[in-house]
Amino acid sequence: MSETNPAATAPVSADAAPHRYTAAMAAEIEARWQDFWDAEGTYAAPNPKGDLAGDPELVAKPKKFIMDMFPYPSGAGLHVGHPLGYIATDVFARFQRMTGHNVLHTLGFDAFGLPAEQYAVQTGTHPRVSTEANMENMKSQLRRLGLGHDKRRSFATIDPEYYKWTQWIFLQIFNSWYDDEAKKARPITELVAQFESGERAVRGDRSWDELTGAERADVLGEYRLAYASDAPVNWCPGLGTVLANEEVTADGRSERGNFPVFKSKLRQWNMRITAYADRLLDDLDQLDWPEAIKLQQRNWIGRSEGARVDFPIDGERITVFTTRPDTLFGATYMVLAPEHPLVEKFTPDAWPEGTHDAWTGGHATPAEAVAAYRAQAASKSDVERQAEAKDKTGVFIGAYATNPVNGEQVPVFIADYVLMGYGTGAIMAVPAGDQRDFEFARAFELPIRCIVEPTDGRGTDTSTWEDAFGSYDAKIINSSSTGSSSSGEGVTLDGLPVVEAKERITEWLERTGAGAGTVNFRLRDWLFSRQRYWGEPFPIVYDEDGTAHPLPASMLPLELPEVEDYSPRTFDPDDADTEPETPLSRNEDWVNVTLDLGDGRGPRKYRRETNTMPNWAGSCWYELRYLDPHNGEQLVDPEIEQYWMGPREGLPHGGVDLYVGGAEHAVLHLLYARFWSKVLFDLGHVSSAEPFHKLFNQGMIQAYVYRDGRGIAVPAAEVEERDGAYYYQGEKVSRLLGKMGKSLKNAVTPDEICAEYGADTLRLYEMAMGPLDVSRPWDTRAVVGQFRLLQRLWRNVVDENTGELSVVDVAEGDIDAGTLRALHKAVDGVRQDLEGMRFNTAIAKVTELNNHLTKAGGPVPRSVAERLVLLVAPLAPHVAEELWRKLGHESSVVHEDFPVADPAYVVDETVTCVVQIKGKVKARLEVAPSISDDDLEKAALADEKVVAALGGAGIRKVIVRAPKLVNIVPA
Repeated sequence: MSETNPAATAPVSADAAPHRYTAAMAAEIEARWQDFWDAEGTYAAPNPKGDLAGDPELVAKPKKFIMDMFPYPSGAGLHVGHPLGYIATDVFARFQRMTGHNVLHTLGFDAFGLPAEQYAVQTGTHPRVSTEANMENMKSQLRRLGLGHDKRRSFATIDPEYYKWTQWIFLQIFNSWYDDEAKKARPITELVAQFESGERAVRGDRSWDELTGAERADVLGEYRLAYASDAPVNWCPGLGTVLANEEVTADGRSERGNFPVFKSKLRQWNMRITAYADRLLDDLDQLDWPEAIKLQQRNWIGRSEGARVDFPIDGERITVFTTRPDTLFGATYMVLAPEHPLVEKFTPDAWPEGTHDAWTGGHATPAEAVAAYRAQAASKSDVERQAEAKDKTGVFIGAYATNPVNGEQVPVFIADYVLMGYGTGAIMAVPAGDQRDFEFARAFELPIRCIVEPTDGRGTDTSTWEDAFGSYDAKIINSSSTGSSSSGEGVTLDGLPVVEAKERITEWLERTGAGAGTVNFRLRDWLFSRQRYWGEPFPIVYDEDGTAHPLPASMLPLELPEVEDYSPRTFDPDDADTEPETPLSRNEDWVNVTLDLGDGRGPRKYRRETNTMPNWAGSCWYELRYLDPHNGEQLVDPEIEQYWMGPREGLPHGGVDLYVGGAEHAVLHLLYARFWSKVLFDLGHVSSAEPFHKLFNQGMIQAYVYRDGRGIAVPAAEVEERDGAYYYQGEKVSRLLGKMGKSLKNAVTPDEICAEYGADTLRLYEMAMGPLDVSRPWDTRAVVGQFRLLQRLWRNVVDENTGELSVVDVAEGDIDAGTLRALHKAVDGVRQDLEGMRFNTAIAKVTELNNHLTKAGGPVPRSVAERLVLLVAPLAPHVAEELWRKLGHESSVVHEDFPVADPAYVVDETVTCVVQIKGKVKARLEVAPSISDDDLEKAALADEKVVAALGGAGIRKVIVRAPKLVNIVPA
């Protein structure tokens, strides 16, 4: 550390108390120490090797990797709600340094995204220009808070040297397949070797050698973990792009922009995250995450056990997944999702003879009916399609399938209540046991067959039923066949309870080849394409046959080209019959290239992929870049990754020690990052199979929103309170607690609070507002309470008139016992609270000790003042550094040891015992904490107040709970 003494340059004010701690002094102290920390590299976390290697003694200590969720550099800047998590991790990181850890704590920027692109569309400003300006503003705001980040490790996802490795990871995923037997990803070259040797058969009767290059690519595409396919997608014309399921709101609109979203079929890149569904579920048990977040991931993955059942149709089959194969005899019709790819194949030219008029939708042919219904369904969100209260709609496609258990011909419909996003996109409809099927059957006059014996007294005549009946606690009836099945082999379920019936029918399905027991997941593959400019380009080119080829690693990064128009082509938001046109597709010089891919074929003409990756890509692996940020040759050095994130006791899958961020990322970011980590782990690039071992969700800082009679938000700062009501420019307004934000006109910036009170006061206030994991209302008027705490702290160490130390040198044995007890109880309590991230109670204990010293009067013993400053250091680092230097120390307080309590002083000398008679308190006794029940009872009965209250009455019972309670029951 430098010998520079920044405290020596402190200015002297002309106030009556010229050295009082004021906002102006706080600003000067804070700026000076921030400069000092930067110049000295105070927060540099050394690696065990590489260009960030450092102090070997520090590397030898236990390590802590503490992370915040990536911030997006918004043009609006920060309001006081944003830094809540950043301040919390900073306090925790500082405490960990003081308790002997090598701490990695840094912050980068998740800088690709739609807001910058939309701003570019509106203004013509390159997204990089506005994004970098936003980052500089945010860096300035964060620096002012005194956050102890290792700035050598910071980066932005838009840096080409960063997204080079995002592209590299994409290629690893593209060049991999999931081996179901090994339960892991393997290089695609190993799969090719299996095809070449004949170990794995190619579909059909041709060998691998007989396939063309395009045919081989198609075969491998069925296995690759990153693949392109024509599939139903969420198409948003208003944004000109497709969206992942997670980016569509519950009412079927885009999360950003609130535009309508339609189902459409487009060729898009996907990630085969479904291959990892079981591992993503199972490994949650080993993570230290909030149970609510685990539950959300489990529900999103949605594992369910059941059976696959094949319904023969026109020499082919329709496959369904059901959790109740025991109800197969009750399946009286089938329903396909309108988007199901088999609909066209099985739709005939004309209606079959005898088709019910209600089934045709009034159309002359099945093709007309299907086309009209598909258009109708495409305009509805998934939530609207599955709404329980809505009328059931659908149309017969003109074809019949065979129920495999009894050989019956069942009509096939399309209906919007069946989605391609779950199961196979097809269902066997059992109207007696499912309410949606029941309502559909009634609407279309379809048979309803009772196959589970009702236990509610309704009987088996379904014509009298008002709703469906489904139960696991019942017996199967009307479910037997004797050779009339499609396989010719009968099966009987009658009289069996549901569980046994499921087992028997599943065995029958497998034995006859009509199906098999299987597991289904709600989770769908991750749609990975975006029709945008401001994102990572795909390192993929297409040859003249349309076959995709990966770029060699030597050609990375593939940088974004310049374009004249940043906007994807957007359309009428209500027009579903449109297709994307991306900004990159307009730069023909970039799109059409001649390259030598190093595959032995020499230079050839190719066409680049013109979609870009979603904004989630860069945040799927950023924890790894923090470890080794300047490595241009490897994703991360294995030894460095093992040091910071490798598995160890208590962390069986490795990962970041503490990850703090909002609960809103429960599915999107966290699930995607876990998937990428597992692929990299399987391929041997990392030792950690999970990215984040411990997750903590901070609450939200809320603020009052004031609205006028029109419901429009008015500036909160200009609202006046009079007689319990609120007025803006003389007009009465309503008040409601809600989010803080620019649009709600209630945002308070950290700059404002820092200017008025200082950053240390802001830090203390945000940490003192309440438990970190709960939401809390912002109250600017209450901030002054923490400012006064710092002023009292300052006065206990510094003479406000002279600026000199006011502490005295006193031997530990000469300090009064009350002060020692207050000190050590505070040290013990604050240490436990900081370890448990209970920052509000830690501040309360610091306040209690500080108040004790203030009330005690006289100068504070130096050793007590020093330990008080060390307690404050993680919470208010600037003032702590200043006071530490004034106390005569040349080293920074950042790496000082946190105080340790003497157990002898932590135990209370006495505790208060409450004495009750008939449940009412009659006396309080000060007793030793170790007093026995017998001695406490004697002391209570001898107390003058107790004797007087009893008035000579006898005693029936005495209940003693030493050392705090005695309850006397008179006779």
